[in-house]
Order: sequence, then C-alpha cells, then structure tokens
Amino acid sequence: MTESDREPFFTLLADVYAFYRADLSTFVGSVWWTAMQPYDLAAVNDAMGRHCANPDTGQYLPKPADVVRMLQGSTQDSALVAWAKVDRAVRQVGTWQSVVFDDALIHRVLHDMGGWLALERNTEDDWPFVAKEFQNRYRGYRGRSERPDYPPVLVGATQAHNSRVGGGAPAPVLIGDAGQARAVLAGGTTSPLVGFSQVTRPELLALAAPNREAA
Repeated sequence: MTESDREPFFTLLADVYAFYRADLSTFVGSVWWTAMQPYDLAAVNDAMGRHCANPDTGQYLPKPADVVRMLQGSTQDSALVAWAKVDRAVRQVGTWQSVVFDDALIHRVLHDMGGWLALERNTEDDWPFVAKEFQNRYRGYRGRSERPDYPPVLVGATQAHNSRVGGGAPAPVLIGDAGQARAVLAGGTTSPLVGFSQVTRPELLALAAPNREAA
C-alpha cells in the first residue's frame, strides 16, 4: 500500500474492530499499518472479509499475523495458477511463437529467468526446478505488491529469427483472457528493464582523491 491508501485502510480497520466490538488503539493501528504496507489494499480488504467469514476462526478478532498468513497463501495460489498457464502455453503453443499472457507479472518473471525462449532449453527433468524458481519469483513480486515494468511481448523463436534477418514480427498468441492479454500488451515497455551506465573519469578521480590525501 502507499500513503494514499492510509485513510481507506484505517477506515477498513475501524470497521473490522467495530464488527468485533473491540477498541482500536494508536499503537495497534501502527502495527497493522506497518504489517499491511507490502500488500495491495484490495487484497487486504479481501483477506479481512475472508477471515470474518471463516467458520473456524471468524469469531475471533483478526491479528496482523492472521491476515499476512492468508495473503501469503493467496500469493502461493496465484503463483500456481500463473505457472499452470506457462506450462500449458509451452506444451500447446511452443516457444517458437511469440506470446502475450493475461498476467503482466508472468512476463516480468519469465524475463528475469532469461525470457520465453530460455524455457526450451530445459528438459523434463529440469521442469520441476524451473517451476519452483518461477513460483518463488512470482510470489516475491506479488507478496511485495510490486508492479514492475515488463516486456509487452514474450518473443518466440520465429520473431527472434525474423528480427535478425530483417523480417516482420508475427502476431503474438494471446494466452488466457484475450481482453486482459491485450491490456498487458498495451501496458508493456520496450525500454531496458535494467539500466546500465558507466562511471566517468572525473567521478573515478573524485573517488580516488580521498585515498591520495590519506596516503
């Protein structure tokens, strides 16, 4: 959550405490805010509602640990769903075609793992380890509620070859919900996701100056 979420979050928290006829102190509120900041407000709202409706624990006022546990479970579920899409796309579409998933985070995670084409280098024996790495990376982003930049298209072998010989880019295959996949395509960036720059000679000299003076 961001600072702009503070007011609606505390409104939600006050409603939850009122539901359980409990008092909300300033200290308790600060603990809640710190614990919930890594997550989306919508996800926290959903987790609060699910706790209240839980037949086993819903009679008790939720603690931050209860909601964090529920949110982390949600990220695991999301990671499994995301990997199932990737696994199915590799097997049914293939890495020779460029693809656009309906989940932008899939694009970023696969980019971090070397790209769409990198998946073809793995054997069936490698596949469980690839799945685990993907799920861990995906959960890391989701757990921190990050919205990182991502490539609009995961480039397949055909497009990669065409770009080397000056050919055109084939239309990518949309994976999952077509409308959401088109939104992912529109929201991606073709800029480098990791920036590189070189230290200038004046900067090097400035860094070395204190060492010369000490000598």
